[in-house]
Amino acid sequence: MMAAICAAERGAAVTLLEPGERLGKKLNITGKGRCNVTNNADRETLLSNVPRNAKFLYSAFSRFDGRDAMAFFEALGVPLKTERGNRVFPVSDRSFDVSGALEKRLRGLKVKLVRDRALRVDTAEGRVCGVTGDRGKYPADAVILATGGVSYPATGSTGEGHRMAADLGHTVTPLRGSLVPLREKGNLCARMQGLSLRNVELTVLENGKKIHSDFGELLFTHFGVSGPLVLSASAHMRRFDQKDYRLEIDLKPALDEQTLDRRLLSDFGKYANSDFDNALNDLLPQKIIPVLVELTGIPPHQKVHELTREQRHTLLVLLKHFPIEVAGPCPVTDAIVTSGGIKISEINPTTMESKLVKGLYFAGELIDTDAYTGGFNLQIAWATGRAAGLAAAEEDTL
Repeated sequence: MMAAICAAERGAAVTLLEPGERLGKKLNITGKGRCNVTNNADRETLLSNVPRNAKFLYSAFSRFDGRDAMAFFEALGVPLKTERGNRVFPVSDRSFDVSGALEKRLRGLKVKLVRDRALRVDTAEGRVCGVTGDRGKYPADAVILATGGVSYPATGSTGEGHRMAADLGHTVTPLRGSLVPLREKGNLCARMQGLSLRNVELTVLENGKKIHSDFGELLFTHFGVSGPLVLSASAHMRRFDQKDYRLEIDLKPALDEQTLDRRLLSDFGKYANSDFDNALNDLLPQKIIPVLVELTGIPPHQKVHELTREQRHTLLVLLKHFPIEVAGPCPVTDAIVTSGGIKISEINPTTMESKLVKGLYFAGELIDTDAYTGGFNLQIAWATGRAAGLAAAEEDTL
């Protein structure tokens, strides 16, 4: 939609092929239906939040950063607000307001919307000459592929764009999930299924070395862990084939070890004659207590007044470093974004034009670059879509 708008604003005659029943289906589910439109950030901040191939986006972000995106959408009549982490949302908290504004602009620019699925990009003498779809052929001087990755295939991201690019000689790097839930090796999480923890600190260790840490919310599931903290952390875990990963949860990040130890002594004084597994009810959610007690190795029915200093220290360490051994990410179809895609060395970073096929352009998740959570992946879509649209308009007819 962004590419079509920018091309049409430059005077190109634009046809938009959409196989789904409505535009922006994937956009509408972002940010839990609120649409994290972008991040209120400049170019350098945006680039620092792109762990994969950030340099490729330097030109696109230089010409259209987060604040430019905000101005663009507010000009379309979508009032915006900035929340924690400079995340930007519509004031209405309705993603449909964002997709609706884009649709309205498309109509205003007389972009022709055709309900059809593209099957292939047609070429002649090394340049594009149109698109063949299920229902017909569409002549064009330029074609922009903006079909998304392979995450959430029900929204239309089925990998067709990668296939069409590969058919034209492009290299598609391995596709996997980023911003994805994680599977555990054991069954600790499954025993706590449905438990949500807020205001905890999550640390990622790669072969025992700390590589990432953040505060927020996570959720235990039947397969492992999910939630905002986990999705963000997964973007840092990119070498499951070569490295071992472990998560550690600080269940009480507001308390340092000395303060937490004093809290334990206070609770143990209160429950001195109780069983150990009954002495943690004031400190922790009920679902996590049996698992934590098991990990300490302390008999659950041992009386609290019998606990040794060493046993209390074992509990203290687990409260600050609750471990989850990670087996791997969930399938890419469960991911928020796709990592991998069309090789960036085959794309002009200024125009998003293919270096192999004249008149062919790419935008968004199709390209081998992805970012952390916080509106950064949508910003990649806006900036690359705009760059492709503006450049393709020079070819005349899309």
